[in-house]
Amino acid sequence: MSIQINAAFDSGNIKLVGIEGDRVDLEIVKDHLSDFYQWFHFRLSGAKGRTLTFRILNAGGAAYAFGWPDYETRWSSDREAWRTTPTSYEGGVLEFTRAIDTDIVWFAYFAPYSMERHHDLVSRIALQPGVRHRELGVSLDGQPIDCLTIGDGPKQVWLYARQHPGETMAEWWMEGALEKLTDPEDASAQALRAKATFHLVPNMNPDGSRRGHLRTNAAGVNLNREWHAPTPERSPEVLAVRNAMDETGVTFAIDVHGDEAIPANFIAGFEGIPSWTDALGEKFYEYARRLDAATPDFQLDLGYEKSAPGQANLSMSTNQLAERFGAVSMTLEMPFKDHVANADPEFAWSPARCKALGAACLETLAGFIDEL
Repeated sequence: MSIQINAAFDSGNIKLVGIEGDRVDLEIVKDHLSDFYQWFHFRLSGAKGRTLTFRILNAGGAAYAFGWPDYETRWSSDREAWRTTPTSYEGGVLEFTRAIDTDIVWFAYFAPYSMERHHDLVSRIALQPGVRHRELGVSLDGQPIDCLTIGDGPKQVWLYARQHPGETMAEWWMEGALEKLTDPEDASAQALRAKATFHLVPNMNPDGSRRGHLRTNAAGVNLNREWHAPTPERSPEVLAVRNAMDETGVTFAIDVHGDEAIPANFIAGFEGIPSWTDALGEKFYEYARRLDAATPDFQLDLGYEKSAPGQANLSMSTNQLAERFGAVSMTLEMPFKDHVANADPEFAWSPARCKALGAACLETLAGFIDEL
């Protein structure tokens, strides 16, 4: 049998350049109408019993090529367990070698989260007692923007993920958060639902997710640079969610992402907004300290530089929500690599750990909600 490479499926992305012996040369396809690229996801068949070397030739031109060193490609034979395989980066080429012992093997930048799994998640959670579902709007490709509302307390909490579709760890986190909030035996979840109303948007960019994009929607637009002035033509996804936020107000918010380079979980805040106060900022810092104490899968040392006073970018959601609503808002970043302070050599940062961090974030909030 001949080797076959295929990416013509939900979230697939790769282009076959050529096969020579046991070497497979590939390229990542750019996001539609954009120069962003880094997400890849493809399947291999016809290679059982062989050891192949894969080379992604255009890795050096990727959006965050500085993130490739020390990164390890994920692979799976059953699309459930995603393990790492040794990977190197040199001369702009990402390379990994794998002994193939099954008829089909899948490779990806991180464990994928398909739109079919998204619909399964939304349908499963929507059937739980006390959960309300709304379609806030539709994307440019006509896909629904799903929102699940849980609880009836006065404080308004918004959790939203996958503005950048290739950051699939964000929706794994949402799955963990949703499962905790709907667990009838979880005392913290019961307390949160009594004190707050949660609005959860598991996937803000379904078009980019299905198309196999790294960072943009169907129009090639980075949604997390649209929050100051979203439009139906460029960013209906942001417009729909922000309009819903305007209806409820926002007390606390987490925008869930993944970071290509930093090997750790961390949160970024809203320093530099025009209406910054030390009192509001201290609530953000206190939440971070408590999350750090709650789980070894979080830390405070690594992260982004803070914006200077008055220099916050209000087109980004965390800054916009803090300025617009006086919210304690934050961006949670998880690694494509591993959380090195608590590393897992086989699975690295994984879907199971994403879900556990989602639960830990809510557990931490349960002990903090009265202070908001």
